[in-house]
Amino acid sequence: MIRFFLISGAILAGLSVAGGAFATHALRAKLDDRAIAIFETGAKYQMYHAIALILVALLMARAELGETILAVSGIAFISGIVLFSGSLYTLSLSGVKILGAVAPLGGAAFLIGWACLAIAAFQWKP
Repeated sequence: MIRFFLISGAILAGLSVAGGAFATHALRAKLDDRAIAIFETGAKYQMYHAIALILVALLMARAELGETILAVSGIAFISGIVLFSGSLYTLSLSGVKILGAVAPLGGAAFLIGWACLAIAAFQWKP
């Protein structure tokens, strides 16, 4: 799981940078300012949670921390990126408003991930 989360975090962070650049350079002429802002929000949250995923991997490498709760945290962060950022990307590119209803599910996954990370920190005995 450690390797999976570390690789996933690095790839998702890189894709966030690429997505932000894509929005700035390729989409600026095709989308209105609101759609660009929605896309950029997706990229920003993807980056935050890709970094969090890398943190989860590094913490899992420490034997003292609960691996199970950290695994749940990592899975929640990945799920949140797919649901939250993915729905915002699709919404901004397609204009289908109903996709905005998926974003709160991703937000809930992000919150679960952070809660699990906090629980792991409380369980840590340095």
